[in-house]
Amino acid sequence: MKAAQTYPAHEEHANEQVAIAVEPYDTAEKQSIFPVEFRQHDLMPVLLIVTNDGDQPIALTEMQIQLITAHRDKLMPASSDDIYRRLAHPQANDRQTLPLPIPRRRKVKGAVSPKTMDQIQSAQFAAKAVEPHTTRSGFLFFDVEGIRSLAGAHVLFTNLHNGRGADLMFFEIPLDRYFGAAP
Repeated sequence: MKAAQTYPAHEEHANEQVAIAVEPYDTAEKQSIFPVEFRQHDLMPVLLIVTNDGDQPIALTEMQIQLITAHRDKLMPASSDDIYRRLAHPQANDRQTLPLPIPRRRKVKGAVSPKTMDQIQSAQFAAKAVEPHTTRSGFLFFDVEGIRSLAGAHVLFTNLHNGRGADLMFFEIPLDRYFGAAP
C-alpha cells in the first residue's frame, strides 16, 4: 500500500507526522475489484489510507468520519449490516396464489451470499490503530442515494489520538482534489 501522501486527495500534518488520504471508487473499472456493483445500490466505496510517519502509534478507536456534501448533507460510513440490507433488497413475494385453507408462506427474495459478506467485511477499514512508520487502509462505504454529485464535498476526520492520548488536529480532505486529478 502506498503512503497517504501519494494520493491526490490527502491532508498531511507534518508536525504530528500523520497523513490521511481518500480515494472514491466512483468508476466501474475501480469497482470491479468488488463482487458487487455498489453503484447500482447507491453505495460509494471510498478507500481510506492512514500513514503514520511518527514514532508513536495513532489510536483510531474513537475516530469519527463524515462525508459532507456541497449541500451540507452529512453522511456517516455505512455499517456492515447497512451494506448487507442495501444489497439484499428484501421483498416479500406476494404474487403467489394458493388455496385458502393452506397457510401461505411469503418467500423473501434477495440475500447476500456468505462469500460476498466475507469479502465486504475484509475490505472495510477496521484498523484500531496505526503503528509507527506504517500505513493502514481499507474501504468506507457511504449511502449516496439522492446525492447527484460529490463535487464540492469533503471528508472530515475527528477524534484521532496519538500514543500519549492527546488529540490530533482534525483532517478535512476536499474530494475536489481527487476529481481534479482523476483522468
